[in-house]
Amino acid sequence: MVKETTAGAIAPMPPFTLSTNWAALQNGSDIRGVALAGVAGEAVNLTPEVVTTLGQAFATWLSLELDIPTTALTIAVGRDSRLSGPTLMQAAIEGMAALGCRVLDVGMASTPAMFMSTVLPDFSGHGAIMLTASHLPFNRNGLKFFTRQGGLGKGDIAQLLALAEQGTFVLATTPGAVESRDLIAVYAAGLVQQMRQAVNHPDNFDQPLHGLKIIVDAGNGAGGFYASQVLEPLGADTTGSQFLDPDGTFPNHMPNPENEAAMASICQAVVAHGADFGIIFDTDVDRGAAVDHQGRELNRNRLIALIAAIVLKAHPGSTIVTDSITSDGLTQFIEGDLGGIHHRFQRGYKNVINEALRLNAAGQPTWLAIETSGHGAMKENYFLDDGAYLVSQLLVELAKARLANQRLTDLIAPLQEPAESEEFRLKIQVPDFRAQGAGVIEQLQAFVETQPDWAIVPKNYEGVRVACSSPDEDGWFLLRLSLHDPVLPLNIESQVAGGVVKIAQRLRAFLTPLAGLDISALDCAS
Repeated sequence: MVKETTAGAIAPMPPFTLSTNWAALQNGSDIRGVALAGVAGEAVNLTPEVVTTLGQAFATWLSLELDIPTTALTIAVGRDSRLSGPTLMQAAIEGMAALGCRVLDVGMASTPAMFMSTVLPDFSGHGAIMLTASHLPFNRNGLKFFTRQGGLGKGDIAQLLALAEQGTFVLATTPGAVESRDLIAVYAAGLVQQMRQAVNHPDNFDQPLHGLKIIVDAGNGAGGFYASQVLEPLGADTTGSQFLDPDGTFPNHMPNPENEAAMASICQAVVAHGADFGIIFDTDVDRGAAVDHQGRELNRNRLIALIAAIVLKAHPGSTIVTDSITSDGLTQFIEGDLGGIHHRFQRGYKNVINEALRLNAAGQPTWLAIETSGHGAMKENYFLDDGAYLVSQLLVELAKARLANQRLTDLIAPLQEPAESEEFRLKIQVPDFRAQGAGVIEQLQAFVETQPDWAIVPKNYEGVRVACSSPDEDGWFLLRLSLHDPVLPLNIESQVAGGVVKIAQRLRAFLTPLAGLDISALDCAS
């Protein structure tokens, strides 16, 4: 099914494709693989040859989708700071140029910026590829694909991999042009202009962040540009910012806002430098989190509450879509304090975003879709999960709050937070882990029906969520099946000290007789 819209030869199937397990490269709506040797038990499967084929498969898929020849396509390619990035990026560029595509080499960039290359007038690409594996270890890499409609979905990736496995592509008689472009400068300038207009500072329009000390931790990923190309033009003092230089060995900490060491590092930096605010990004800047002036983390439920307060001020009564593990206190804050609608959905940033799109299409105004992991997407920004855009909205409110002699965190003062919160990962030890996991969840539902102080929470879209009403538990738990792994993640929250252990003990007693489960993660509750 390769559409021969370009004059030229058919490229024969390269020998390496015979041994490539293409389906194994799919990770939901991304491609992920091992790109560097040296880690025991992890064989390289994302080679330059494989990436050349993937680039050609994307160009061919895009040609079919748009019904235009590959020679008429413009595709941008960028990467994060991973050691394998330059080599794999060049492989993708060469593969697509061989099909006659015009390829824009944008060098180091963020994942959100790569999408923006399809809509920015200076670029206007038909598609884009980002070489990244997010927060995974240094030896991994991957590819994320975009069109003007957004990121590719799981089904699109499956089609792309089928084309790669087929391995026959129409080569152009003349290779396409390859142009070097500075995408991140254009992207950053857009953020700067948007923030100036949003703050509309009465005395200092161009530098609304003047007088604020803001520390950025890029974790040696691709987000270092935010300090020099966004904050400093806005007048912020970025003294104390750390790990801004790209380094694919990630020598300081993993660039991941969910990593305890990473969050501890940025919190300590804010306190040590007496900063007003701290920002931390993941490797490719599609996720972000923040730290207040006291060194307190603003991530997970707090981050969602903060951005929800901003969104609901602008769009009263609208819906906030989150993933399934958000707290009851967040629901009370969104609905009781802010007057919005909290719609819990499934884990997975694409799931949350797609649900927001569905609700809008059904006539239910929805302006924010956000996961506890820090993936946050806003309607006015193409529902793009963009860590830099998200923290920029926080900084706009920070500047406005300062003008009013207030604190940004005053917005979430009513947020009720749990006394305890834990996640336990229960391993499924049978080959058909999905069927086994579904069976465990079904049995748990039946068990809960027999417990007078436990009740299944309605309007739950993933696993089983249970409210625990006894005074010594006073909380909830959610048992669900992992999106990709043979694991049943168990999230437990309680409003009382010791409540998590109490709930876990009862669950341990229920789970112990069930076959095919490793529940040793609950040993701490024995």
